Amino acid sequence: MDRRSSKRSGPAGGIPADLLDQVRRLEIRTRRIVDELFGGEYHSVFKGHGVEFREVREYQPGDDVRSIDWNVTARHGSPFVKQYDEERELTILLLADLSASERFGSDRRSKAEALAEAGALLALSAVSNNDKVGLILFTDEIELYLPPSKGRRHALRVLRELLYHPPRGRGTDLRLALETLNRVQKRSAVCFLLSDFLATGYEKDLMVSARRHDLIAVHLVDPRERELPAVGLVQLEDAETDEPGLVDTADPAVREEFARRAARREDDLHRSLRRMGCDLIELDVTRPAIDPLMRFFLRRGGKR
Repeated sequence: MDRRSSKRSGPAGGIPADLLDQVRRLEIRTRRIVDELFGGEYHSVFKGHGVEFREVREYQPGDDVRSIDWNVTARHGSPFVKQYDEERELTILLLADLSASERFGSDRRSKAEALAEAGALLALSAVSNNDKVGLILFTDEIELYLPPSKGRRHALRVLRELLYHPPRGRGTDLRLALETLNRVQKRSAVCFLLSDFLATGYEKDLMVSARRHDLIAVHLVDPRERELPAVGLVQLEDAETDEPGLVDTADPAVREEFARRAARREDDLHRSLRRMGCDLIELDVTRPAIDPLMRFFLRRGGKR
């Protein structure tokens, strides 16, 4: 019963005629948030992953003696030190789950729509800071890989694919998505894994990815996946397998067991992520994505 939902068409259905207008509306809305609130926090939290040599200069009192360039010092007969610039440019990779369970939504929007909004905020934050952004779309197969690149045109392509890529698969294979990440991205990157995490068998690959990259899990949750309303007999269907089930939601024991299993599943996920050193963003899909993302950036900024 973990992934059961009523059928609902989501943004992954057909591509509407006004696709470009909808992508632009999403860009305008999220770009305003990025410009007003997000950009500074993003810039302060994510640092470059290395340093680049700039020049040498004469030693001054207080300089770190470990930075002395002994070859230049020997040639000139007086101490010189190396100077470096931090490599500010980052690579941001979004791993977006397009499985059928993401089409579920009990309120005004589905998990897939909330995922697209969060992905748009992150992608536009990256390009506004002159960073590269890439995209891996997955179900139980790799749906699409967009190599990291810069610029507004590339960001709009990312938004378009997040909103309207028609998935071939229905299931969720997080292991395959993480294997693909580790294969295509050799250098360290900041990676956001956006999913409802309704899958198993991916923990080993998650650990490898977390060691190689700055990996952040964005957990998409609909409140109806945590507790059932008392509405009597309900015919439900697993969105990924089509397996049907009749549930008596009027029975308090059924509702309690459903809530208990949901809480245990979330607790297990959170413990696993903490053990592997992954940060977590909990995203309630009935609310704007900006709030949990901003809390994450503020929390990260406080640590550093």
